[in-house]
Amino acid sequence: MKRNYLIPIFFIFCTTLLAQKVVNPQDKKAVLDLMEAQENAWNEGDLDRFMLGYWQNEALVFVGRTGPTYGYANTLARYRKGYPDKEAMGTLSFDLIHFQQWDASTLQLIGKFTLIRTKDQPTGYFTLLFRKIEGQWKIVSDHTS
Repeated sequence: MKRNYLIPIFFIFCTTLLAQKVVNPQDKKAVLDLMEAQENAWNEGDLDRFMLGYWQNEALVFVGRTGPTYGYANTLARYRKGYPDKEAMGTLSFDLIHFQQWDASTLQLIGKFTLIRTKDQPTGYFTLLFRKIEGQWKIVSDHTS
């Protein structure tokens, strides 16, 4: 009788393991392509093209050092304020560290960014949550520090 408590614990453990799926290669490639397109757009000084990777919706959330920003338009305005010109934008590179696919339409990416500018070289980490929306992967949540 005393071992009956192990069955629910075992079930929860197995369910948790199975919920974290192996990343689908086509989905990973689509997200890698999106990240490369963002990097290229940034390095060309094109914030509008960079933002194409984000979900154009008021439910988008970006969390940075000053706290959360909600909505696509507000996120774009935040980027424009923080990076008003090509010099402020510098040259961006991503180091993609870990992909985790939660289900067929949800993927998480952890990575590192580096900006090379004439006066400094800021670097930090990000966690991006992607959702497959109308057949395309979009960033729906971005936490960058």
